[in-house]
Amino acid sequence: MLKALESLIVALNKLIVFFCTVAIAIAGCILSWEATARYLFKIPSDWQDEVTIFLLVGATFLSCAWVQHSRGHIGIQALSAVLSPGIDKARRLLSDVMSFLFCAFFTWKSWTLLLEAIEDHQISGSAFGAPLWIPYSCMAIGTSLLALVLFIQILSAATAWMHPHSIDNSTSHS
Repeated sequence: MLKALESLIVALNKLIVFFCTVAIAIAGCILSWEATARYLFKIPSDWQDEVTIFLLVGATFLSCAWVQHSRGHIGIQALSAVLSPGIDKARRLLSDVMSFLFCAFFTWKSWTLLLEAIEDHQISGSAFGAPLWIPYSCMAIGTSLLALVLFIQILSAATAWMHPHSIDNSTSHS
């Protein structure tokens, strides 16, 4: 069951990362156009900064679960070299538990912000007036996926500790 859920998350994250890559490329194009239009053609625009920020916020939050699954977040590798393997596993597990607790809280707050933005029809304070449910939904979905990946990694590590030869623990290593 855990492996099936993990496979589903991996497939979903691959799809999300593709769209995040496209979003970052679009943000780069928008910023390039804005700089060119403003300085060469004297055509200012008021929408590009906000659209770019929304694209980058979305890409950042939506891709964080993929980064965690691949253990791409910054870790303290120096400790791995000086600690025994057992102590290092405990350190990683404790780090994952603490990260999960933080992410679970952040996820709850993100969903709260999203629901408030939807209920109150909140928009940004700029002339563009973009609806705030857009970045808040990216935060809520991204942190939910991140918390789920951390939870799976914690369960995998705990299962591997209880039954060292019954599970492949490849996702719980740095």
